[in-house]
Amino acid sequence: MKRVLCSILVVVTCLALLVAAPEEKAPKPQYDQKGQLIRPADYREWMFLSAGYGMNYSPGSDGHEMFTNVFVQRWAFNEFAKSGKWPEQSMFVIDERDAASRSSINLKGHYQTDLTGLVAEVKDSARNPDKWAYYVFNPDGKTAEAMPKGNICWSCHDAHAAVEHTFVQFYPTLKLVAKKFGTYNEAREQVPDVK
Repeated sequence: MKRVLCSILVVVTCLALLVAAPEEKAPKPQYDQKGQLIRPADYREWMFLSAGYGMNYSPGSDGHEMFTNVFVQRWAFNEFAKSGKWPEQSMFVIDERDAASRSSINLKGHYQTDLTGLVAEVKDSARNPDKWAYYVFNPDGKTAEAMPKGNICWSCHDAHAAVEHTFVQFYPTLKLVAKKFGTYNEAREQVPDVK
C-alpha cells in the first residue's frame, strides 16, 4: 500500500510541476562578450517557413541563383499564430545554399547543395534601439556583428516587409494569420515599377 501511495504522490507531484512550469521560450538569441550574435547551432530544427530560389530584389541579376531557406523558433511561430505579431527575441535564420541541376538521376529542375551564407534577423529591443537587427555570418562563422541601421537589409525590410520587419508576404502559412489579425500590410505586396 505504501508503495502505491508513494507512486501516486510522485506522479501527482510531476504533473503539478509540469502544469506550474512556465512555457520555455528557447532558443533565444545568445550574444558573446563583444555583443556579437552567436550562431544558433540547431536552427534547422526550428519551424521552417519557406524556401526561395533565385530571389532578387533588384532589377539586375548577378547570375548566381541560390536557394534561401527561412527558419524561426517554434515558440515565436506559436506566439505569432496567436496574435499576428512577432514577440521579443524572435529570430529568423536564412541559410543560403548553392543550387545544382544535373547530378545522379536528376535531369531537370534544381536542388540545394552547399551552404554559402547564413543571415539572422533578430527582434530584441533590449539590445537594438530600432528593435530589429541583421547579422551576416560567414558560412563557417560562429558569431556575427549587428549591421548598422542604415544598411541595405534594415532599409529594405523597413520599406517593404508586410509585417513589422518580416517578409510575411513570402511565407504562405503566416500570411493568412497576419491577415486574420489585421497586422498584414497589403500595400507591401505591390510590385514596384522598375525601369
